[in-house]
Amino acid sequence: MQIKIPVKKEAYRHNLPHFQQPGQAYFVTWILKDAVPPKAFPKYTNKLQQLRNQIELHKQKKSEKNFIDGLQKEYYSVRKKYMKAFDDLLALSKNKTVDLSHSENTGIISETIHFWDNIKLKNIAYSIMPNHVHWVLEVFEKDENRNPVYLQDIMQSVKRQSARQINLREGRAGKLWQKENFDTTIRDEKHMYNAIEYTLNNPVNAGLVKNRDNWPGNYLNSEYLF
Repeated sequence: MQIKIPVKKEAYRHNLPHFQQPGQAYFVTWILKDAVPPKAFPKYTNKLQQLRNQIELHKQKKSEKNFIDGLQKEYYSVRKKYMKAFDDLLALSKNKTVDLSHSENTGIISETIHFWDNIKLKNIAYSIMPNHVHWVLEVFEKDENRNPVYLQDIMQSVKRQSARQINLREGRAGKLWQKENFDTTIRDEKHMYNAIEYTLNNPVNAGLVKNRDNWPGNYLNSEYLF
């Protein structure tokens, strides 16, 4: 009997389209299930999907590079606005299942983020906020068994393990995290710098601390000190 092994997709979508590729760096945001109203998710979804469809179509048609580059810039611009709108919502939200900034919860999330460090990924920076997490990471191309590594699998593992431990600590049951992640492929060094700065300054921008170094949920890999 032949066992059929499912093939991982490099493109998938929930409310937002996601594009994952082994050996790629990402900026990811994941939030508590009740951190923002459910209707907030689809706001930019159609626009993003339309732009992505146009990009793929014109790549297939081998359209001019400048035209495709223009569509990609528009796509990233819309996605940036989407992230800014969500961060504003998250900063204002008082409705949270648990407080992720509680020292024990922060410790749990930090531990799960570092679980695959130097095995499937390299941690670059993260910020654990009261109701969401910003994470900059590089996904390895292959794991120790020479299998391709996908962001989707890493996120499922990290969210599942952190939810189990936090629920146990909080004496609660049920879903902790919103299923949707907000992941952006990091394109170059400038984008990497901006992603790190955005992540580490999140507690300051939210009015939680005056100096980002004073936020217990912040982490920066020493290789990326600027």
